[in-house]
Amino acid sequence: MKERLSKYKHIIWDWNGTLINDVWLVVEVMNKMLKKRNLLKIDSKKYREIFDFPVTKYYSKLGFDFSKESFEELTVEFIGEYYTHFNECKLFDKVEEVLKKIRDRGISQSILSASKEDVLKEKIKHYGIDKYFCRIIGLDNHYAESKIENGKRWIAELNLDPQEVLLIGDTIHDYDVSKHMGCDCLLVANGHHSYERLASLGTDVISTLKEIN
Repeated sequence: MKERLSKYKHIIWDWNGTLINDVWLVVEVMNKMLKKRNLLKIDSKKYREIFDFPVTKYYSKLGFDFSKESFEELTVEFIGEYYTHFNECKLFDKVEEVLKKIRDRGISQSILSASKEDVLKEKIKHYGIDKYFCRIIGLDNHYAESKIENGKRWIAELNLDPQEVLLIGDTIHDYDVSKHMGCDCLLVANGHHSYERLASLGTDVISTLKEIN
């Protein structure tokens, strides 16, 4: 895997579920919301099987009724609870080691996330890894919409052949984003989508970031 990375000049990282281990918190917060509405709770296995983009699809699968309460209201409730406990999340094992090794090989790195950009920057700084990234790109809202447009803009700004860029993420959406950008994709199967879902895409999938090391 190390040898394969050396063909790239730039690596674009996803954040949630790729560098930061937050699945347990997402499940915990969601179960609190589901219980409040007498809906069936989920575990992390079920979550990885049904989580989707746009996130409205995933909320519908869980049983939320948008005729009773809006997606925006549900998002405010979720985000409030999620960020109250976010600092209890930890980076995945070897994250800083991997980022440092990539930087030391002269490969630049950035983050492309569906998180709100100001909060994203604050959290990445909190974990002490902001120094590894030339750009941190998020959305201007908390609705976790598509990253495709931001991705297309960023690949144009990078002024590199897309084949010299690798996107590393943990969801089918990350794969879709890479296709729109024209770059390669590597998926890590310990985040928000199951190994089975990722493997069905026909792209490279690893179980943990340790395999990059």
